[in-house]
Amino acid sequence: MTAVRALGEVAEREVRTVVRTPTLLLASAGYVLLVGGIGWLGGAGAYLGLVLDLLTPVELLVPVLAFAFGYRALLGDRESGELETIRTYPIDGHWYVLGVYLGRAVVVVAVVLLGLAAAGPVVPVTGQPQLAVIASHATVDSPALYLRYVLATSLFALVVLAIALAVSAAARSTRGGLALAAGSVVALVVGLDGALLGSFTGGAASTDASTALLALSPNAAYRSLVFELSVAPTGVAVPAGPTALLGTLALVAWLAASLGLASRLAWR
Repeated sequence: MTAVRALGEVAEREVRTVVRTPTLLLASAGYVLLVGGIGWLGGAGAYLGLVLDLLTPVELLVPVLAFAFGYRALLGDRESGELETIRTYPIDGHWYVLGVYLGRAVVVVAVVLLGLAAAGPVVPVTGQPQLAVIASHATVDSPALYLRYVLATSLFALVVLAIALAVSAAARSTRGGLALAAGSVVALVVGLDGALLGSFTGGAASTDASTALLALSPNAAYRSLVFELSVAPTGVAVPAGPTALLGTLALVAWLAASLGLASRLAWR
């Protein structure tokens, strides 16, 4: 069995597992309905307004969705005994973990895209002749702003899913995995950002280093991407934070490090 074939078979197995799990299907439907509903209830008449309406809710919901899909991905195989069977196949541990990740990632990104696609049509349906928040820049609003937001959100979802797999590989029981997953979601959404900001206010880090340190938080790195790629081009002032390049590099580093850790822990 070649590495590529093994990778594809593991990924295919994960997709089948996901679509046969009612709780994951319910979580997916709930995410799509929530994101679509937030977009339509906001009634944004411009893509910038839609991005701003969705940014905070999606930043909170994506980690919940990704961990719902990922926290048992590797743990479940270990508890059911399937991992011992997989070890007898001619497949290396890192290919197994990558296959699990790719299979789950296909579905997670599809759900994220469905949610944003459900919210997107609100702009052409309720479009206004100009943006109230930047009346002097009425012509800068464009679907490209929303597309950049969609791409940044997809990358964020992939990164959080990789972190969820690392948690799944580290857990040794369903209860422990659930506790680790819940703690990780809280840390991503609140804890890491809060700790970094606390280091600034407490004087542990200089102001000059603050923007670089904020990239250590996946949420802050994601936010910086959205601000620079989808908000700043419209002329709206954005909070100081990592640059888009630094944010992208930080997210890619989180993804690679998390998958590497998951590979190391899952196959031991």
